[in-house]
Amino acid sequence: MTQAVQEALPFEGLTEIPSASSWCQRWREGQHSWRHVCDGGFDARRYRVDVIPDEEPGKQFVLTHHYSHSYPAAKIQFGMYDVSGRTRRLVGVAVFGVPVSSAVLTKPLPDLRPFTESVVCSRFVLLDECPGNSESWFLARSHAALLDDGVRGVVSFADPVPRRTAAGVLVMPGHVGTIYAATNAVYAGRATARTVKVLPDGTVFNSGVRAGSVGAMAVWKPAFQQVYEGVAHARSLA
Repeated sequence: MTQAVQEALPFEGLTEIPSASSWCQRWREGQHSWRHVCDGGFDARRYRVDVIPDEEPGKQFVLTHHYSHSYPAAKIQFGMYDVSGRTRRLVGVAVFGVPVSSAVLTKPLPDLRPFTESVVCSRFVLLDECPGNSESWFLARSHAALLDDGVRGVVSFADPVPRRTAAGVLVMPGHVGTIYAATNAVYAGRATARTVKVLPDGTVFNSGVRAGSVGAMAVWKPAFQQVYEGVAHARSLA
């Protein structure tokens, strides 16, 4: 397995990571490491992208490795598989689905019918073993498959603000959107400003659950469970 890049990056003290950064994140069990785009080493012959027909494998992969440790309302999910061995292994998952509000789609893509012609990329995670440039290759093939299915626009979000856990550990639970820029995405502006509640492990407490939204409750865990798991995870990092 390729060793993860763990050296310190020059972002300490900044409120927001520069979006022009050439570093990309990888994940394993919710812990991040870094890959630089110059690392290269990607060989498309080793990988394949397919729809994951059964939600459970992709869901468990996201719950295990994505920093949010949560799974959204999904319309379709794609898996990136390493097929170089005797058995193919799931090394990445991309989830495209339904946001809490249709305005998430109609504001940047007003000419497209939400949920059918436009969707949101709600989870995108690759293991730390994936070589440089894996993200753009995986994302491009996911987009091509969506296009064949009638989707004409995808909304994606970046979260470039570092956070610390209650124990003071610096975590990078977000991303700067490098892969979207690399795949010719159009910057559509910032999301609506809001105050977020950060749990002890550095993740954000979902506001829809906190407000008791019926739609959000159908998608997210009960609030007490989210808080409990956030506290438990923070203790494990201490």
